[in-house]
Amino acid sequence: MNLTQLIKESTTWFGWLGLGLVGLTLISFIIGWKEKFRLVGATVFSLLLCASSWAFTESYTPPFTVEGAKYLPVVYDNGSNLVVAQAPANFPDEAIKPTLEQIAGNLKGGGRSGGIVKVRIRKLEPAGADVSRPKVLGEVLRDLRQDITISTQQTNKTNETS
Repeated sequence: MNLTQLIKESTTWFGWLGLGLVGLTLISFIIGWKEKFRLVGATVFSLLLCASSWAFTESYTPPFTVEGAKYLPVVYDNGSNLVVAQAPANFPDEAIKPTLEQIAGNLKGGGRSGGIVKVRIRKLEPAGADVSRPKVLGEVLRDLRQDITISTQQTNKTNETS
């Protein structure tokens, strides 16, 4: 059972627990038990757990995955229109396109001012003693307003500004 299924199931259990405690709390007020206010707290807490579990299941979206993609850390994100991920020296060429699509698919547009975001994968190549030069392996344009990938391009150029 994965986390999403567990939380969906726990929402149901917390709901039934809350309803049972509501009934028990009403009975405790009618009968006059001493622990009636403790039951009020337990009832409110179980209903709060039910509501928060339900809200999480409604808002959770699993990450976008593409078969053949490799994990790469994002080393630069200007928050607007450029995201750069760093590839290791032995990164396979056949994983460039799916990795670009996966990184672009997981971008969220909430805080970004621009609608089109350029996603790049680069690796650093030695250019001399203690000096390296970035080499762009591929890039993709993603339109966050329309939620589509515009173009994917695999390159072998060296870029001084990435």
